[in-house]
Amino acid sequence: MKQGHGNLRFALLDASHGDSNTRRNFRRELDADLAEFDATEGELPSHFDFDGVVVTGSRASVYWDEKWIPPLAEYVADAAEHDMPILGVCYGHQLLATALGGHVQDMGEYEIGYREVSQTAEDELFEGIDETFTVFTTHSDAVAELPEGAELIAENEYGVHAFRKGHAWGVQFHPEYDPDTAAEVTKGKDLPDERIQSVLDGITAENYDAACEAKRLFDNFTAYARRIRSEATA
Repeated sequence: MKQGHGNLRFALLDASHGDSNTRRNFRRELDADLAEFDATEGELPSHFDFDGVVVTGSRASVYWDEKWIPPLAEYVADAAEHDMPILGVCYGHQLLATALGGHVQDMGEYEIGYREVSQTAEDELFEGIDETFTVFTTHSDAVAELPEGAELIAENEYGVHAFRKGHAWGVQFHPEYDPDTAAEVTKGKDLPDERIQSVLDGITAENYDAACEAKRLFDNFTAYARRIRSEATA
């Protein structure tokens, strides 16, 4: 874990069905103490005494009829009402959009691999990141309708890749992934062998180095959360 976070404390709502890569990646990238909750097992915080909330990726779809999803969405919506900084990643991005009143649907295709995403508006989450940047993506659902009052801040040909509403951000891509995670996730997909191999061939040191630029958003998010905490206690 990074040091020097000044006791910033986040709730990590893990929707990954126990994937060990998920917690390892977020522990590495987030400059904060993490209170970790297995959302798929119904574990959620009983309070909002955190400096921020982070919602992870998942193999689930937000519209599936699974008993753990509505309570997770309700907690996230309530966290937003408490003006807590929130960051949703991939499934977390879609869950956040749904919790705030947006709409997610099946794209009818799969985006996977290192892809380019472009900023559509200036936002502090992407400070220090190029207007067009490289990220690893893996999803077949997308935010089809943003929540009312939300702003689109990044997209590509597959649709919405980032939005903001108030203190909450969602990003469709996976800035936390390392190459091992990208390869493991790719191998687990039910896609044609040639497409799987094509994605694996693209998991190179060069592409990963390019994608590391987007990791800056984690520092930007924690800096924002620290500022909000400072303002609240001033």
